[in-house]
Amino acid sequence: MTAKKVPAAKLIAIAGVAGLFAGAAAIYVIESQSGNGKAVASASSAECGAAAALAESLVPLSKGQVAAMMSVPEHRKLPDLSFTGPDGAPKRIADFSGKTLLVNLWATWCVPCREEMPALNALQKSMGSDRFEVVAINIDTGTDDKPKAFLEETGVHDLAYYRDSSMETFNTLKKEGLAFGLPATLLMDEKGCLVSSMNGPAAWDSDDAKALIGAAIGTRPAT
Repeated sequence: MTAKKVPAAKLIAIAGVAGLFAGAAAIYVIESQSGNGKAVASASSAECGAAAALAESLVPLSKGQVAAMMSVPEHRKLPDLSFTGPDGAPKRIADFSGKTLLVNLWATWCVPCREEMPALNALQKSMGSDRFEVVAINIDTGTDDKPKAFLEETGVHDLAYYRDSSMETFNTLKKEGLAFGLPATLLMDEKGCLVSSMNGPAAWDSDDAKALIGAAIGTRPAT
């Protein structure tokens, strides 16, 4: 089935409403009491210096459909988020070393997430490579039935199926001050250093988004 494209204006409206409730995670998610392992020390400024420079260079491109993607106060490595891959085997962010990542947390019961997924799928289809990947992590509790059915119904077939039914990934990012609700999105460089982040949806299939990602990976977006 062909993915239904959501008008950019609708995503912007959803993002605006989400922003009003950014401090109230209960609007989108009920937090579990688990953690995602012990917090690790921040990387040295030298280790993530390139991420800081990249974030500065992307500031002019954080506009329009991706205006909410903002540089973070500290460019650092995060506790290594754990989830499962398409085959059900454990995965960690460190497994993607060498790739720039757009990490997105989503759930089927999050309306803005549902609206955003086809756009993320389109971004992966047009720009995914050995240098860049959209890592969309579903955090529905329970079985795989609902998320897989949603992806099939909406024609989202270009995103790899990553999953964390424990919600530990969300809780870790919440403790790090990076996730206040869903969707939550992080841009990470090829060393796993945090470049920028945003809460709320975006039109990831827009020219603004492709320009931002193209600059992040040092290439022009596909046309």
